[in-house]
Amino acid sequence: MDLLELRKKTISNIHESKFKFVIVSSGGGSNAIGSLLKVPGASNSILEAYIPYAKESLDFYLMKKPESYCSLDTTTRMAARAYSAAKKIDQKTDIKQLFGVAISATLSTNYEKKGEHRFHIAVQTRDFSQSISCILNKGQRTREQEEELVTEFVIALISDCCGLDFTYPEIKESVEHDKIAAQDGWADLMSEQIEFVTSRNQQPRLIFPGAFNPMHDGHIAMSELAQKELNEKVFFEICIQNVDKPPLSYHQIKKTLDQFNSSQNWVLTKAGKFSDKARLFPNSTFIIGADTLVRIFDERFYASRREMMKEFEIFNTNNNNFLVFGREYKKRFIELNDIQVPDSIKSRFRGFGENIFRKDVSSSTIRAQNTEE
Repeated sequence: MDLLELRKKTISNIHESKFKFVIVSSGGGSNAIGSLLKVPGASNSILEAYIPYAKESLDFYLMKKPESYCSLDTTTRMAARAYSAAKKIDQKTDIKQLFGVAISATLSTNYEKKGEHRFHIAVQTRDFSQSISCILNKGQRTREQEEELVTEFVIALISDCCGLDFTYPEIKESVEHDKIAAQDGWADLMSEQIEFVTSRNQQPRLIFPGAFNPMHDGHIAMSELAQKELNEKVFFEICIQNVDKPPLSYHQIKKTLDQFNSSQNWVLTKAGKFSDKARLFPNSTFIIGADTLVRIFDERFYASRREMMKEFEIFNTNNNNFLVFGREYKKRFIELNDIQVPDSIKSRFRGFGENIFRKDVSSSTIRAQNTEE
């Protein structure tokens, strides 16, 4: 059996399996989608195929502009978004039999590229995130040969996820395989069977929400001041699926949690809005920056001002308070006193001004610097 016949047989086995998936490619590597769709029976396994080819399209798909359009981080985020779509599209199939697949690649073109030729493939399932990354030797393959190689890796990875026989291509370049299994509670939280997962078996009372991508000195200083103020242990809260962002993959969750040491507590939630956090954690206090408070009070995010005020009433009902730290926002430093807080909840907010705290470092700046390096 030649290579093409073997590939066709492998894809047929995928289509005949009990698994279903959404596949997305940001351009390079999209030949894999065509290869899967050409084999009869594709509608049995492929729920949706999507190609956000232009950078603007991928920005829209990820709901943000990524630091890099071809990276493991971007690809795992694409896969997590694809998995989320699979769950919404097919609500009858067992959730364990659904997954998302993503491909990003920068390959040979009709001109010489300055950067590396590389590809990333990622899969997100209920129980694990899995990825393949490879930097290709430039000038050794044509564009079509590189596309064929990516396709072979994609088909092998999908076969692996379906529990089928598979063989990854053997090449001279180093290929990085990574598989992150869901730790206790992650899958149940992803499936909304539980409301939160913590590093310590207790109800958080002092909560610091954030992406912590990465954690920096400003986060540490804010948490230490808040802990000293209230004499409560801080829990760093990571929302694994915010309302305005795609869900995190297990790669991202693990990378975030690995930053915390054994003396630091964390909590994972799917509570994107502060009203959701308030319902989840009554009688608690949230640590926020003044820039976050500005966004909370931005009426553009609500149907009307009346609806916004109605949503804020949960802070009174559930006895939630806020410690607000001054932060740089739109090139100027702002504090609680610079923000108009509705009278009905004004007593719930306590500010830490510039005389007590000021650190202008930000995660986005650190990420930008790391990308430049």
